[in-house]
Amino acid sequence: MDTQRPDPDALLKRVQADEARRVEGKLKIFFGANPGVGKTYAMLEAAHQQRHDGVDIVIGIVETHGRVETQALVNGLEEVPRRAVEYRGTVLQEFDLDAALARCPTIILIDELAHSNASGLRHTKRWQDVLELLKAGITVYTTVNVQHIESLNDVVAQITGVRVRETVPDSVLERADDVELIDLPPDDLLQRLKDGKVYVPEQIQHAIHNFFAKGNLIALRELALRRTAERVDQQMEVYRRDHAVVRTWPAAETIMVCVNMKSRGPRLIRAARQMAADLHAKWIAVYVQLPRHLGLPQSERDRLVQTLRLAEQLGAETVTLSGENVAQELLNYARSRNATKIIVGKPVRSWWKEWVFGSVVSELVHQSGEIDIYVITGAAGEGQPLVRRTLRSTGDPSGYAYALAGVLIATAVDWLMFPYFATANLIMMYLIAVVAVAIGWGRGPSVAASVLSVATFDFFFAPPHFSFAVSDIQYLLTFGVMLAVALVISNLAVRLQQQAELARYRERRTGVLYAMSRDLAIHRGTGMLAQLAVKHLRNAFDAQVAVFLADADKRVQLQRGELLFFELDPKETGVAQWVFDHNERAGLGTDTLPGASALYLPLVGSSGAIGVVAVRPQDLGLLLDPEQLHLLESLVNQVALAIERTRLSDEAQQAHVRAETERMRNAILSSVSHDLRTPLATISGAASSLAEDELNAAARKDLARSICREADRLDRLLKNLLDMMRIEAGAVQLSREWHPIDEVAGAALARLEGRLHDHTVNTSFPADLPLIFVDGVLLEQVMINLVENAVKYTPPGSTIDLSASADDHQVIVEVADRGVGIPSGEESRIFDKFYRDKTAGEGGVGLGLTICRGIVEAHGGRIWAENRSGGGAIFRFTIPLPETQPAVEMEQAEVR
Repeated sequence: MDTQRPDPDALLKRVQADEARRVEGKLKIFFGANPGVGKTYAMLEAAHQQRHDGVDIVIGIVETHGRVETQALVNGLEEVPRRAVEYRGTVLQEFDLDAALARCPTIILIDELAHSNASGLRHTKRWQDVLELLKAGITVYTTVNVQHIESLNDVVAQITGVRVRETVPDSVLERADDVELIDLPPDDLLQRLKDGKVYVPEQIQHAIHNFFAKGNLIALRELALRRTAERVDQQMEVYRRDHAVVRTWPAAETIMVCVNMKSRGPRLIRAARQMAADLHAKWIAVYVQLPRHLGLPQSERDRLVQTLRLAEQLGAETVTLSGENVAQELLNYARSRNATKIIVGKPVRSWWKEWVFGSVVSELVHQSGEIDIYVITGAAGEGQPLVRRTLRSTGDPSGYAYALAGVLIATAVDWLMFPYFATANLIMMYLIAVVAVAIGWGRGPSVAASVLSVATFDFFFAPPHFSFAVSDIQYLLTFGVMLAVALVISNLAVRLQQQAELARYRERRTGVLYAMSRDLAIHRGTGMLAQLAVKHLRNAFDAQVAVFLADADKRVQLQRGELLFFELDPKETGVAQWVFDHNERAGLGTDTLPGASALYLPLVGSSGAIGVVAVRPQDLGLLLDPEQLHLLESLVNQVALAIERTRLSDEAQQAHVRAETERMRNAILSSVSHDLRTPLATISGAASSLAEDELNAAARKDLARSICREADRLDRLLKNLLDMMRIEAGAVQLSREWHPIDEVAGAALARLEGRLHDHTVNTSFPADLPLIFVDGVLLEQVMINLVENAVKYTPPGSTIDLSASADDHQVIVEVADRGVGIPSGEESRIFDKFYRDKTAGEGGVGLGLTICRGIVEAHGGRIWAENRSGGGAIFRFTIPLPETQPAVEMEQAEVR
């Protein structure tokens, strides 16, 4: 059959992913190898076809580069107006994302996906604009060249000698719903270049001898074709998985080589590498771990490590599977990876062992179906262990002693039971002993216990007693069955024990991964993450661990912490630097710098190496076990991603701070420059007029008053700026004393007498208001700022109400006016720095209310604003009351 029932979990995940993307727009990428192959032209042709079909399609931004035929296709399509952005004295015409979102077409054309936006726009990269359009449900047609793909950046630089600065993450290409390859042979592209259809004539010769050299064009074309083929292969795999297609589809060659702990593994690896090179196919080296492999000699496990390492060095993907049936596990994995060829070694066991125990090769051949099976021989003795060591015995000699003891105990129990029980019951005791020995000491002692059980039963309990002779031939059948049952039970018990041990190992592996991922997720800071990595890796592998991170100069530095005790000499640091520079593991147990005292692995993030982990194990052989090595690599990858995530978060925070600082600087310059210029211009004009002799005394007096008035205005402006700086720096020191609230309000109104000549102020302070424990000068400043704000936003002749009330815990002060009120939704924003309503009647920096909030909050109160019934605004703030009032002040109040 070609198909079987799909995996419900996988199908559910696929449906959920499709459902999540259903509300988003579709992304179509016109993909090319080089500029000038016709990506934009093809995109515009597709746009005209969509427009002909009645689809609402517009141009977001298209760069024609002066090409007449491209400009002709632009004509007739609606364009979203571009946004003018000033950059270093030049006005740039950029894509207007907000205008596109407001227009909300069905399809929008966005040329040059890798373009970097000008400073000041919402996103730094155009591909980020595209992602926002997709989330808004707008389908996007866009273009990109292969040299702009992030993962190919180093490859392109190596080929062309040019480092491309504008790149697109691979995830954007993978996110695309459709990728259309726009291909053009190198000779045709060069002809287009010479005809002036790619660059202007002055740049043609320079381009031909540099980036557009024919060799470069061929190599980039191959990269584009391969990347497109990989995407098509991924789409086929998704289809096969969604439809549970079991049979192999040989659309592309994939070779799988099967290795074990035998010495001919390197020969199989080399044969597979040669076949993969001849067929230009990807290849996979697979090892199936059986439960019994856990008890094999370390020398055989080291040989397997060497074989898998050789496969990785030759470019293979290495995979470790686990199960009971080797052939079935191999075939299941081969079909899941769409492998077309399987390479195995020729069986070396005798024919009768294959007949009794079965053959993996025979099972593969009979069950492979459409997959080709290649059986390759190999000379014995090939390959040497990675680590030389003395061979250890596969069995513990003490186990045989325990087997003998178990049989003797069973015999003693049977001797006591012999007068009362039938012989069949006596056999059960021996079987119990066999099971106990099998569970405790393995297969060898259990087999010995089985044989000894038959012998002792024959000697003590089968007539004639105390003799190995058999008087009744029926006992021969009893002995045979007893031995067979004992052997089967012992074998099953041993397998059960091995499976339990393997399950415990997997549980430990899962626990280690979970514990590390949990800790890395909840902690921040590279120093803390390095310490967590040291702790978990040390506990998991019984090893000393060090973490190196690269600095700004790409030099690795040892991260020291309370859990970091790994002492290094300069040579070891040099190994770490080499691993970082080459992005390869090296050191102990490898073929690169094997004289190092530790195994060094690179910490690789999405943008390259960010550091190195050094592991010095107590037992190198255990660390280089394939499963252990893969576990180590998985943990190291988690550490790398966590550190990279923290760094990206820090960079984003720093970028936000820089942007906020720049915004604040611009706001300060914009506000302060205007508010400084106006009074300075008045003072300068008045002073120059005073210098003239023609003015009479009255005119001179008016000019002097203007100078004083504007000087006071400058003083208030600078005072507000200084107060804001003190508040933000936390340098406000409260000098608290007991004050009546009406006296503070009176002092504030007295200072504002000149400003209030066109307004009427009504005050309301009940006689029983308690005293407040505040900094009188600062609270007076709050009232001055609030009343000044009311004057600024109310017409001349209007009334301002200043009142106070109290409850058991606080005093509430209100400043109310009959002005234009507060715009809806701005009630909280008006306390932000540099916020100014456009209806303000006179200038200001926008710091007065911010200063009020800082002073009130320093006293433990709060301040807020709301619109007043009947028109205008009300500003309220609270001052907490102490639990007790001062006795002296109360007595003075009673005397008054």
